[in-house]
Amino acid sequence: MKTKLIDDQSGRRTFAVVFDIDQEVVSGLLAFATDYQLAGSHFTGIGGFRDVVLGYYAWDAKAVRRNAVREQVEVASLIGTIALGMDGKPVVHAHVVLGKSDGSALAGHLFEGHVRPTLEIVVEEVPEHLQRHRDEATGMLMLSL
Repeated sequence: MKTKLIDDQSGRRTFAVVFDIDQEVVSGLLAFATDYQLAGSHFTGIGGFRDVVLGYYAWDAKAVRRNAVREQVEVASLIGTIALGMDGKPVVHAHVVLGKSDGSALAGHLFEGHVRPTLEIVVEEVPEHLQRHRDEATGMLMLSL
């Protein structure tokens, strides 16, 4: 993973983050957020995965279903936030839209993804720190406003 600070105005930093083949994205973003002490950010990205694990929140079960995709896919859209969890450590919350070779699309919460050939992400800090709390109704970590 390569990173570059591309803008810094009044403490609001913007980074380019480029992942290489076979690197895992979620753990890489967590390491990046820790290294740069990001307490609140949002990001967008495009690229490709050789495999990915998506999540879908099943409302009735109050649980997340995991769906493994074991094929090359295009990352048509990756968006998400980085916020501090209840333990004060960064939490990545990302959603992704993937394009398959036949033109169909898949989407969901990004749990894990291995890059092939590249993934380009722009991370932008927000002026206020973002915090997450456990929501009693869903059991999910939600942004505290």
